[in-house]
Amino acid sequence: MAVEHHDLVHELPEYKDQIHALKTSDSHFRKLFDEYHELTKEIENMENEVTPTSTEEEESAKLKRLHLKDEMVTLLKQTQG
Repeated sequence: MAVEHHDLVHELPEYKDQIHALKTSDSHFRKLFDEYHELTKEIENMENEVTPTSTEEEESAKLKRLHLKDEMVTLLKQTQG
């Protein structure tokens, strides 16, 4: 099964410049960004069966990633000029 790429720039290409700016200027955004990407790596390992896990654990991780993404989108929209 092909695994989709869920890095933030692929997910939100319209915010590419803002993502870069916030990563360098906002420590809270940077923390969310780092957590999102670490979780994405873990999920990809689960999906590729590198890391054995239950379906419930995988779905829980995906839900957490979605919440992180939602929080970052909110911050991106707040800084949109």
